[in-house]
Amino acid sequence: MNQELISKIFVPEIKKKTDALVARYETRRASILEVLRLLMDYYGHLTLEIEEAVAAYLGIPPIDVREVVTFYTLFYTAPKAKKRFNVCRTLSCHLMGSDKMIRYLENKLGIKTGEMTPDGEWSLHAVECLGACEIAPMLQFNDDRFCGHLTEKKLDELIESAKKGEQKTSSGKKQAAV
Repeated sequence: MNQELISKIFVPEIKKKTDALVARYETRRASILEVLRLLMDYYGHLTLEIEEAVAAYLGIPPIDVREVVTFYTLFYTAPKAKKRFNVCRTLSCHLMGSDKMIRYLENKLGIKTGEMTPDGEWSLHAVECLGACEIAPMLQFNDDRFCGHLTEKKLDELIESAKKGEQKTSSGKKQAAV
């Protein structure tokens, strides 16, 4: 069964990339974060079946994979929304008002923290430290955009630009979303 599961999840294209990733590490276990990210990017989220396949492929107990998946907030175990707000809730951000920003987004989007809109367009999550305390309160939008010194106005601008399919470059200039 393990080999069947590995073959099912690690399709040839993914297996080739995974083999190259694992080869860069001293132990197979050390590659777990990159392997999980690769599979999440390919499948959209991580299922229990994917976790079991990773455990079998790396030769580690399934619970070890589960612990990693549930520890890191940026691994998705369910389908993810097209537009995702991950608001930092740890000390620096909380002291600077992240709880107010979360409540504002809940009201603006019509969902509670941890939920997705019925159309799958938006989701809101409170996450652990995103490593940018100097710009607290802050959030990560989707997987690649970090926004700090949050205000209601900045959140409104972010929502409007996302609706239009725009994103800002590091220079602050607008460009069409890819």
